[in-house]
Amino acid sequence: MATPSEWVAGARPRTLPAAATPVIVGSGAAAQTDGFWFWGALLALGVALALQVGVNYANDYSDGVRGTDVDRVGPTRLTATGLAQPRRVRTAAFASFAIAGVLGLVLVALTGTWWLIAVGVLCVLAAWYYTGGKNPYGYRGLGDVGVFVFFGLVAVLGTTYTQLAYTDSPRVTWPSVLGAVGVGLLACALLMVNNVRDIPTDLPAGKRTLAVRLGDFRARRAYVGELWVALVLGVVCAFWAPWSLIVLVLLLPAVLLSIPVLVGARGRALVPVLAATGFFELAYGVLLGLGLSL
Repeated sequence: MATPSEWVAGARPRTLPAAATPVIVGSGAAAQTDGFWFWGALLALGVALALQVGVNYANDYSDGVRGTDVDRVGPTRLTATGLAQPRRVRTAAFASFAIAGVLGLVLVALTGTWWLIAVGVLCVLAAWYYTGGKNPYGYRGLGDVGVFVFFGLVAVLGTTYTQLAYTDSPRVTWPSVLGAVGVGLLACALLMVNNVRDIPTDLPAGKRTLAVRLGDFRARRAYVGELWVALVLGVVCAFWAPWSLIVLVLLLPAVLLSIPVLVGARGRALVPVLAATGFFELAYGVLLGLGLSL
């Protein structure tokens, strides 16, 4: 039976910055129009974190029962290693989705944006069918599209929209759109470097991620491109909020992340890059969110 620490490791806490970042940026965009709402931001953060944990447990379960995770480098796999029964991992995923749903309903009720319930349902379906079901879209190279849409566009714009719905009038702004694209690209970069690391095991297992489809050479350059385009978009936000230029603090970290990927680091050598990419995304969110709010 898995210990509590193994369940925490199975939730893949290093991926949680990808959940917090869009809420920070969306809140900063709301503050840029004097529409920041603390409790709305807190509820949105709870929804995002619960969805991320749910996604991680769902992937652990689905990949584990398919045998994709038998020989993996990286975080603890509860199902594949036999640390937890598959049904318990699946239950943990559904419980996380339920928590996200309850918090989302509270947010929708407080803002009167009831149509967002449909968006929430789509988020949960996208989370489950990423690696779940008979024909998971993550196995067909579409996982990056799902991450970009739901952990970038939906999360950032949804955060801004609900806060402005409560404090002013429901809408999105140009800084929120640019920030959403930037965050979405960084979420894709996090997924890309993870999948570059896993190409040797994904290919024989029939998991054709975008990294597998692109091939090692092009996938590595796609990762670097996602980092740098996100930085450029942060700079463009300075047309509305000049303090957004503080994202340029991340120029050196972007270089340091790009080098090992471009020179061909593999396997365990990419694990620190994966973790650092998550923190890079979080730093981007904090800096851009702060820059937008000032």
